[in-house]
Amino acid sequence: MIVFRDPADVPAGFGPSVVAIGKFDGVHSGHRAVIDRARVAAADAGARVVAVTFDRNPLSFLRPELCPEPLASLDQKLRLLSAEGIDAVLVLRFDAALADLEPRAFVEHVLVESLGVKTLMVGDDFRFGRGGVGDPDLLIALGGEFGFAVDVVGDVHGGGRRVSSTWVRDLLDAGDVEGAARLLGRPHAVQGEVVHGLKRGRELGFPTANLSTDAEGFIPADGVYAGWLIDEGPAAEGTQPIGAVTRYPAAISVGTNPTFDDVHARQVEAYVLDETDLDLYGHRVQIQFTYRVRGMLAFDGIEALIDRMDQDVAEIRRVLA
Repeated sequence: MIVFRDPADVPAGFGPSVVAIGKFDGVHSGHRAVIDRARVAAADAGARVVAVTFDRNPLSFLRPELCPEPLASLDQKLRLLSAEGIDAVLVLRFDAALADLEPRAFVEHVLVESLGVKTLMVGDDFRFGRGGVGDPDLLIALGGEFGFAVDVVGDVHGGGRRVSSTWVRDLLDAGDVEGAARLLGRPHAVQGEVVHGLKRGRELGFPTANLSTDAEGFIPADGVYAGWLIDEGPAAEGTQPIGAVTRYPAAISVGTNPTFDDVHARQVEAYVLDETDLDLYGHRVQIQFTYRVRGMLAFDGIEALIDRMDQDVAEIRRVLA
């Protein structure tokens, strides 16, 4: 998959293309419905499939006080879009210049001149251009002028509710990682570098890989989870991880460790089952959440904590088996 960071980076004659445009936060089943339609249209027309998205949620620039925490970082989003089998992504920097761009100029310069759009896929709530005045109806009118079709893709619903990033976020806030996975079509994940912690898990017989505090992705509610640790190998700053990718079953803890009450920031740490000597320091890893075992508890002493951890690991082993 090719990633363009500016319309000027797109080579001349790149099109024709079928373009799906949106925030794609989390790349959930609603987003994939748009991308699926784009792939079908592109196959029929012999065109490329292109996703146009933004380097941040536009609300973070327009109304930061209303902007929710993203489900996925830009890097995670690009990985997820790549997995959908599209040909290219154009990442637009959402800044004052883009926010002030008139709808017609956006269509002409970004979609027509750069990408050679022949069919445009958008959700029915899509808005664009200065003041958000552009909508699907305006796109249809501009499509008639510039020679491209517009396919407005309706919402995907489940349980009487529209599938959305907000719904996924609500489920993760409640610790319902299974419900979130049903909307996402895969386990929710966070990623980051493994760093040194207090090494208390090792002292208790459960050595953990601690993610750095700048880990990417929405962290679900405090508690203990079953899931997977994907080791992508060591990486220098600013580079992609190198080495073989390995997947391990894991018991995952999210929270501040209330039994000891000496951790002030929420931590994500994973105990890889049956791997007491695994050295992951400095590695980039992905933590996938599949099942919530329990909420975070404070225990009356280390013996009670170890006993419960033994129970948790036994349950997680059964779940993952």
